[in-house]
Amino acid sequence: MTTPRSALVVLVLVALLTGPPAASAAPAAAPESASAAPAPAAGLWAWPLAGAPTVSRPFDAPATPYAAGHRGVDLAGAVGGQVLSAGDGVVAFAGMVAGRPVVSVDHAGGLRTTYEPVAPGVSAGQPVVRGSPLGVLVAGHDGCPVDACLHWGLRRGETYLDPLSLLRPPRVRLLPWH
Repeated sequence: MTTPRSALVVLVLVALLTGPPAASAAPAAAPESASAAPAPAAGLWAWPLAGAPTVSRPFDAPATPYAAGHRGVDLAGAVGGQVLSAGDGVVAFAGMVAGRPVVSVDHAGGLRTTYEPVAPGVSAGQPVVRGSPLGVLVAGHDGCPVDACLHWGLRRGETYLDPLSLLRPPRVRLLPWH
């Protein structure tokens, strides 16, 4: 008589010996949740300023789309310092918004990073890779405790996310299998 455990062993051995099926469909994409953080692959993202800058003001998610909050992080920098693309993508916008110079980059997975105040050295439609110069940091970010701060933002669609989540490796948890 076959026990459930021996049946499982036989199935595993058959799968190992026969290999994967010749043709298989790609796995379906998981539905995106408005509160889900991006799941970037480790090593695809980097700081938008040289080194590991000090966070002078952290991300503060708004309770509702129109509520108060801080929709990005402020990074202490220096006037004239290079601002770098945090990841591979295409420049979506480079110009003035409400009197401030802004650069936005579209990335895979529906992510968009924003950088301000940045005098752009790129133009819309230009492909960039992680670490590519986008422009230079200029003074004028309200509330900055030093000469210049970079406001670095991250969105997926219309949902603002913490850009520092791009720099954290994904959390892997192993669960018991019974």
